[in-house]
Amino acid sequence: MFAALFVVYLLAERFILSRRSRSIPLRICVTGTRGKSSVTRLIAASLREAGFAVLARTTGSKPVTILPDEEEEIKRRGSPSILEGKNILRKGAELQAQALVLELMSIHPECGYYESVQMFKPHILVITNVRLDHLAQTGSSKEDVARSIASSIPENGTVFILQDEFFPVFKEVAEKMSSKIIQVPGGSFSEYLQPKNNLPSFEMEENIRLALAVAEFLGIDKKVALQGMIKARPDFGSLKTWTADLGSPPRPWHLVSCFAANDPESTRLVLSRLLEKKFLNSKEIIGLLNLRRDRGDRTLQWLRALKEEAFPEIRKFFFTGDHAQALKSRLKMSGKAELIVSKPRGPHKIMEEIAEKVNADAVLIGMGNMGGLGKELVEYWEDIGKTYDF
Repeated sequence: MFAALFVVYLLAERFILSRRSRSIPLRICVTGTRGKSSVTRLIAASLREAGFAVLARTTGSKPVTILPDEEEEIKRRGSPSILEGKNILRKGAELQAQALVLELMSIHPECGYYESVQMFKPHILVITNVRLDHLAQTGSSKEDVARSIASSIPENGTVFILQDEFFPVFKEVAEKMSSKIIQVPGGSFSEYLQPKNNLPSFEMEENIRLALAVAEFLGIDKKVALQGMIKARPDFGSLKTWTADLGSPPRPWHLVSCFAANDPESTRLVLSRLLEKKFLNSKEIIGLLNLRRDRGDRTLQWLRALKEEAFPEIRKFFFTGDHAQALKSRLKMSGKAELIVSKPRGPHKIMEEIAEKVNADAVLIGMGNMGGLGKELVEYWEDIGKTYDF
């Protein structure tokens, strides 16, 4: 008897979810390793500028529901759950939203399939990139990660992906699901970066390119889409920079949050972008690497990257978090970089220690993990610093 009632309950839940999703004319999901929150915000902003009633959700550094006129932080009592999607579909139906733009939270392939294909049934899926992260869940190679991400490809949908991030597995799964893939080309980006466009400097160019490709596919004029993106509020975890006077006597510092990049490859790309913009010229570059107890695989990635001297510009590293001492003890960098373990005593004390041990005008790059101390440091930097637009 109980089993029969449970089956009825599941069927009823599936019917309700399906009805709510069908009530929203346009559904867009965003997946990938990095940049999901930013791409979600950019697409939602361009749709909003074009006159759509849009409901959006990000699940990254600070998960939020983005309503037409405000944002609401998603409060969680425990670990993130894909069942949060039930609430967003309900809210979308209640608000009579014309478009949903949702960052997927799934890591496991099975969950990705359920969240995207079974629950949201998106018309459009955007894949931002394929990076090595969450290795215990996605596999140890980029092919494995791509296969995990491909589980979110919907039936009869359209998939957008940068040409440089395309893997054959995406075509294989898309054909099985009767979906088509649009590969977004690279090329010159200067027309979007002109001062007249006033695009936010914190956005990675590839994120803007993906969002523009989706807008063009939906028939939104490029100028309208760009105008919406200019108005988009930056994600909490996006690349941000501040200036602040630190130390005694006070000296001018630049503070950079790359915490949400998480993995070494993504962090290297961000650092290279800063170098290209000559933001780091003539300054001492300091790394602050935040490590999390529950991200041991990511700590091992950082160990390999630092052994391979993937960040030669950084001459001094401060390590903090549960794996800090272990990471330092396993690194032998031949004296090329100074390694300092900073015990987690809160952002104020850590910044005092760093300023005391660095006798120069410097750029401090926050790296590793946004969770825990990373989030606290970003909030502290927002409090003591002045936003710097490079």
